[in-house]
Amino acid sequence: QVLLVESGGGLVQAGASVTLSCAVSHGTFSTYDMGWFRQQPGKERDFVAAISSNRFTTYYADSVKGRFTISRDNAKNTVYLQMNTLKPGDTAVYYCAADPKDPNFSVNYVSWSMYDYWGQGTQVTVSS
Repeated sequence: QVLLVESGGGLVQAGASVTLSCAVSHGTFSTYDMGWFRQQPGKERDFVAAISSNRFTTYYADSVKGRFTISRDNAKNTVYLQMNTLKPGDTAVYYCAADPKDPNFSVNYVSWSMYDYWGQGTQVTVSS
Protein backbone atom coordinates (compact mmCIF):
# COMPACT_ATOMS: atom_id res chain seq x y z
CA GLN A 1 0.00 0.00 0.00
CA VAL A 2 2.81 2.39 0.86
CA LEU A 3 5.10 3.16 -2.07
CA LEU A 4 8.60 4.58 -1.69
CA VAL A 5 10.67 5.74 -4.66
CA GLU A 6 14.27 6.89 -4.25
CA SER A 7 16.03 9.18 -6.67
CA GLY A 8 19.19 11.24 -6.97
CA GLY A 9 21.86 8.57 -7.08
CA GLY A 10 24.62 8.38 -9.62
CA LEU A 11 28.36 8.46 -10.19
CA VAL A 12 30.25 11.23 -8.41
CA GLN A 13 33.81 12.03 -7.45
CA ALA A 14 35.15 11.84 -3.92
CA GLY A 15 34.48 15.04 -2.04
CA ALA A 16 31.31 15.81 -3.94
CA SER A 17 27.86 16.33 -2.49
CA VAL A 18 24.66 14.56 -3.47
CA THR A 19 21.14 14.77 -2.12
CA LEU A 20 18.91 11.73 -2.35
CA SER A 21 15.14 12.00 -2.30
CA CYS A 22 12.50 9.50 -1.31
CA ALA A 23 8.95 10.20 -2.38
CA VAL A 24 6.23 8.44 -0.42
CA SER A 25 2.74 7.84 -1.71
CA HIS A 26 -0.40 5.92 -0.78
CA GLY A 27 -0.13 6.74 2.88
CA THR A 28 -0.04 9.42 5.53
CA PHE A 29 3.62 10.36 5.28
CA SER A 30 3.49 12.90 8.11
CA THR A 31 2.87 10.08 10.61
CA TYR A 32 5.71 7.84 9.39
CA ASP A 33 9.10 7.45 10.97
CA MET A 34 11.64 7.27 8.14
CA GLY A 35 15.09 5.87 7.65
CA TRP A 36 17.93 5.53 5.17
CA PHE A 37 20.02 2.38 4.87
CA ARG A 38 22.73 1.32 2.48
CA GLN A 39 24.07 -1.96 1.23
CA GLN A 40 27.26 -2.93 -0.54
CA PRO A 41 27.61 -6.10 -2.63
CA GLY A 42 27.94 -9.16 -0.44
CA LYS A 43 27.40 -7.20 2.77
CA GLU A 44 24.59 -6.59 5.20
CA ARG A 45 22.25 -3.66 4.95
CA ASP A 46 23.63 -0.95 7.23
CA PHE A 47 21.90 1.89 8.99
CA VAL A 48 22.63 5.40 7.75
CA ALA A 49 20.12 7.83 9.27
CA ALA A 50 16.61 8.04 10.68
CA ILE A 51 14.16 10.81 11.41
CA SER A 52 11.00 10.96 13.47
CA SER A 53 7.63 11.76 11.96
CA ASN A 54 7.67 15.21 13.54
CA ARG A 55 11.25 15.74 12.22
CA PHE A 56 12.50 16.81 15.64
CA THR A 57 14.63 13.73 16.35
CA THR A 58 17.35 12.18 14.20
CA TYR A 59 19.93 9.41 14.47
CA TYR A 60 23.05 8.87 12.39
CA ALA A 61 25.56 6.13 11.89
CA ASP A 62 28.99 7.09 13.20
CA SER A 63 30.46 6.68 9.74
CA VAL A 64 28.30 9.47 8.30
CA LYS A 65 27.79 11.76 11.28
CA GLY A 66 28.83 15.28 10.43
CA ARG A 67 28.72 14.60 6.69
CA PHE A 68 25.17 13.44 6.04
CA THR A 69 21.92 15.14 6.98
CA ILE A 70 18.49 13.56 6.96
CA SER A 71 15.49 15.83 6.61
CA ARG A 72 11.88 15.69 5.55
CA ASP A 73 9.19 17.87 4.08
CA ASN A 74 5.89 16.53 5.29
CA ALA A 75 4.00 18.86 2.97
CA LYS A 76 5.77 17.22 0.01
CA ASN A 77 5.68 13.65 1.35
CA THR A 78 9.42 13.43 0.84
CA VAL A 79 12.43 12.51 2.94
CA TYR A 80 15.94 13.59 1.93
CA LEU A 81 19.48 12.50 2.58
CA GLN A 82 22.04 15.21 1.98
CA MET A 83 25.47 13.64 1.60
CA ASN A 84 28.55 15.84 1.77
CA THR A 85 32.23 15.05 1.42
CA LEU A 86 31.50 11.71 -0.16
CA LYS A 87 34.11 8.99 0.09
CA PRO A 88 34.63 5.84 -1.98
CA GLY A 89 33.47 3.90 1.08
CA ASP A 90 30.06 5.52 0.73
CA THR A 91 29.50 3.62 -2.50
CA ALA A 92 26.38 1.51 -2.03
CA VAL A 93 22.76 1.09 -2.90
CA TYR A 94 20.81 3.46 -0.71
CA TYR A 95 17.36 2.44 0.48
CA CYS A 96 14.58 4.51 1.95
CA ALA A 97 12.38 2.85 4.57
CA ALA A 98 9.15 3.72 6.35
CA ASP A 99 7.36 2.67 9.50
CA PRO A 100 3.70 3.62 9.13
CA LYS A 101 2.43 1.76 12.20
CA ASP A 102 4.46 2.46 15.33
CA PRO A 103 3.71 5.98 16.63
CA ASN A 104 6.87 6.00 18.73
CA PHE A 105 10.42 6.83 17.66
CA SER A 106 13.54 5.70 19.48
CA VAL A 107 17.13 4.61 19.02
CA ASN A 108 15.72 1.24 17.99
CA TYR A 109 15.09 2.75 14.57
CA VAL A 110 18.71 2.20 13.67
CA SER A 111 17.59 -1.40 13.08
CA TRP A 112 16.20 -2.39 9.70
CA SER A 113 13.67 -4.66 11.42
CA MET A 114 11.75 -1.62 12.64
CA TYR A 115 10.61 -0.67 9.16
CA ASP A 116 7.72 -2.12 7.21
CA TYR A 117 8.19 -0.66 3.73
CA TRP A 118 11.23 -0.21 1.54
CA GLY A 119 12.05 1.49 -1.71
CA GLN A 120 13.82 -0.17 -4.62
CA GLY A 121 17.06 1.63 -3.85
CA THR A 122 19.26 4.05 -5.73
CA GLN A 123 22.90 3.44 -6.57
CA VAL A 124 25.52 5.89 -5.36
CA THR A 125 29.01 5.35 -6.70
CA VAL A 126 31.88 7.49 -5.45
CA SER A 127 35.08 7.39 -7.46
CA SER A 128 38.47 8.37 -6.11
